[in-house]
Amino acid sequence: MSVSSAENAPHIGALPRGPLGTIADVPGVTVGHCTLDEGALQTGVTVIRPHGGDPFRDKVPAAVSVINGFGKSIGLVQVEELGTLETPIALTNTFGAAAVAQAQIRAAIRANPRIGREWSTVSPLVFECNDGYLNDIQAMAVGPQHFDDAYAAASAEVASGSVGAGRGMSCFDLKGGMGNASRVVEAAGQRYTVGALVLANFGRLPMLTLDGVPLGRMLSERAAATANASTTTKPEQGSIIMIVATDAPLDARQLKRLSLRAAAGLARTGSVYGHGSGDIALAFSTAYTVPHEAQFVTLPPLLADERLDPLFRACADSVEQAIVDALWNAVSVTGRDGHRRLSLHDSAPDLSQLLNSAR
Repeated sequence: MSVSSAENAPHIGALPRGPLGTIADVPGVTVGHCTLDEGALQTGVTVIRPHGGDPFRDKVPAAVSVINGFGKSIGLVQVEELGTLETPIALTNTFGAAAVAQAQIRAAIRANPRIGREWSTVSPLVFECNDGYLNDIQAMAVGPQHFDDAYAAASAEVASGSVGAGRGMSCFDLKGGMGNASRVVEAAGQRYTVGALVLANFGRLPMLTLDGVPLGRMLSERAAATANASTTTKPEQGSIIMIVATDAPLDARQLKRLSLRAAAGLARTGSVYGHGSGDIALAFSTAYTVPHEAQFVTLPPLLADERLDPLFRACADSVEQAIVDALWNAVSVTGRDGHRRLSLHDSAPDLSQLLNSAR
């Protein structure tokens, strides 16, 4: 591992990244953020669009793995049952989930007035984490306009760190938030991309492992020595949402298998999926769409299960890299009642030296 500056996070594993190094390296995927940074209000909304069209009319195959279910997400039951997405994916804080789900429904109805009448209803898909340490979550500041703004901002230029839904999130007792990564692999003689986006809001500092280096233990022991205090911390709690996208032709069953490998990347960073942690992974493919109005669905040739290992490896590496990316790009934030989370770089100004010396 080589660390040269605060601008360059260590590259996890040996697989190459895509040109952007974000989930937008998967063709067609775009991301938009709406950030609320107003004193005690430190929160936001992030929207992931699987393609540039209407996801209700042209659904994408998807699957979800609930690694630890301490969460309040909306829409997972239908994804599990039908194996498709029919709205963009939205991320926000716990108490904002209902407002964002309503905004998703209204947006789908505007685009398709037959929803809920001649057609079936629509299933919104919202993931959440609790940002209540930094954000006045009781203010319920997130509203429909914030979803609309994030949706309108969606592009292939994807920001990481203290933005969008990640604005008020904490990770390993540091400033967490949004993280991105991608990996390019070869399977069955073809090149495919796996991208990951995480909403990182979990963990305690002594647990933090960065590319195999017990960085959190090093930082917590140094802090304890300085303050003449104990390194004992509270149990792990919080949540992480892991969104995995690929252009590989997979069906929902295979995507379920892919989503589960996100847990491997999460574990490498030091998480043990604590009792109070909501750890959820969703995977989708952009290789084909499922028309809303169809008598039959024609699928492209799917990868054989025996050819999935490169994608599994890319998923684990991408999720681990995305968590590092969230920590690496976050800035320190002061929010509700003066609560403050320092960024990784503000907590360890000698970060590069620490990491390089550990190697």
